[in-house]
Amino acid sequence: MEHKDEFLTNAEKMSGELSEWRRTLHRSPELSFREFKTADFIAGVLETIEGLTIHRGVGLETSVIATLGTGQAPVIALRADIDALPINEANACDYRSQTPGVMHACGHDAHAAILLGAASLLAERFRSQRWDGTVKFIFQPAEEMIDENAMSGSPYLLQAGAYEGVEQAIALHMCPWLSAGAVQMHDGISMANVDVFHGMIKGTGGHGAYPELGSDPTWMLGLVLQALHGIVPRKISALEPAVVSIGQIHAGTASNIIPNEVQIEGTVRSYSAGTRNRLEMEIHDAFALAKQLGGDYSFHYQHGEPALVNDKFVNGQIANAIRKTDPAINFTHQPFGMGGEDFGYVTQQLPGAMFFLGCSPGDGIDRDLHKPNFDIDERSLPLGAAILANAATGFFTGRHGEGEE
Repeated sequence: MEHKDEFLTNAEKMSGELSEWRRTLHRSPELSFREFKTADFIAGVLETIEGLTIHRGVGLETSVIATLGTGQAPVIALRADIDALPINEANACDYRSQTPGVMHACGHDAHAAILLGAASLLAERFRSQRWDGTVKFIFQPAEEMIDENAMSGSPYLLQAGAYEGVEQAIALHMCPWLSAGAVQMHDGISMANVDVFHGMIKGTGGHGAYPELGSDPTWMLGLVLQALHGIVPRKISALEPAVVSIGQIHAGTASNIIPNEVQIEGTVRSYSAGTRNRLEMEIHDAFALAKQLGGDYSFHYQHGEPALVNDKFVNGQIANAIRKTDPAINFTHQPFGMGGEDFGYVTQQLPGAMFFLGCSPGDGIDRDLHKPNFDIDERSLPLGAAILANAATGFFTGRHGEGEE
């Protein structure tokens, strides 16, 4: 009979604690940059784990960072995000959100609970089998939103030195399209650049009874929309990942008044830098059509978080840790999609990787990310904690692995 992994055995023994940590966080979700109770709870749990040094307020007031080990190199960082989304929860479970209009619909409550579990597992191991080096447990606020400086949490922590001296960084993400006991991994670009555009089509407006006396931006809107929706794939290769989606159109104040402007906002997703630049140019040109129709326009394009680029060697170490944790785990190798992840700022600066951890409850209900009925199979919690713990110890004891089954 094959010997069961020690970290997984110990993680399964603390399944009740992992679930309760996750449910406590789920009941009290907080939006980006406002995770005060969340940070207090995380710090409170960390304070009960012998051997950790805890730092709060690095980069952002609500960040929590714990360190374990000698305090010297080599250093590995394990990162979890902790913020929630402005979504009203539709689930009726006893741990549903108690904050109206706010919900952990992206699994950050589970990410935090898993990292707390990994900290507990590794601290117990370090007390009996000391190693040379340091683990940083980074509980990062504000992954979902940006502030008035167009920054999310990750760049703030990077600027403040949270990752100083770190040689590798690892993160995980809940994956509702895979069941517990499965993982998804990918080398290289795995999630998208996330940009936003704000455009305005300008006319003169006027009385609805006399449209011939002015210029109508709602008429111009039709051609501008056609141009925007035609960028992908008419201007971008169908082989190149790219998305242009319009989320808001605003115009007018009354049925008999032709407005003098139409505002349009949308999101832009891409993988490569070249496609990112091409999309910005094409979207600008679409708004510029207004000038040819007798109107004018204004245009603003905001670059958001960069594409998540998974380091192949770090992925190899994660894959080794996954197999050590449970050889029966099923691997899927493909990109994670066109969503964004501000861990991409970290992988721009140092070798790092994120993997997706299956968590579908298997109840036949679509519980995808960012939906009001999102939920997880909590059997994924001890598995995730054990994988992170094995990845950290693997970093110290042997730096090998190609990342293939």
